[in-house]
Amino acid sequence: MNSVDSLPLWRRALRLALKPLRWVLGLLLALVILFEEWGWGPLQRAMVWLGGLPVLRQIEAWITRLPPYGALAIFLLPSLALLPVKLLALWFISQGHAGLGLSVIVAAKLAGTAVLARLFSLTQPALMKLDWFAHLHARWISFKDELLARVRTCAPWRAAHALADAARSTARRLVQRLRKLVSSAD
Repeated sequence: MNSVDSLPLWRRALRLALKPLRWVLGLLLALVILFEEWGWGPLQRAMVWLGGLPVLRQIEAWITRLPPYGALAIFLLPSLALLPVKLLALWFISQGHAGLGLSVIVAAKLAGTAVLARLFSLTQPALMKLDWFAHLHARWISFKDELLARVRTCAPWRAAHALADAARSTARRLVQRLRKLVSSAD
């Protein structure tokens, strides 16, 4: 008899009832992680470019010199700063302006991801000095990699990826044709 069979009937029923919910929550989490993965690199590069500005360069230098708990406070700051923006977005939605509210949420997510990516790259050495943070980070990376591997092997992901590849290829061919037309017109 396995461990699931030894559970009381009510717990087995609850597990069975929650299975679709776990699947949906896993899918939503995977989508959020995929968005973060997709946006993390490009948004971080944009923030590095912005960080080249003299004032921001000084702030970034100050952040890299912070002790571990100071770095943790700076790293968590964007989450707290975006809370009022998200509440504003919800207020817009409650007032019947769903498009505006959704736009604010998407813009806040993009800005938050960009800032978080940059702050993490600046604070990571200090944060990794905190044993509990390093442990949680390693567990998060392992969980995320496993989840993304499962998502990337499913049929809808492969189909969407093939469609995106085809669209990129078509777009490249169109750009090449336009360039030829423009150069032949000169």
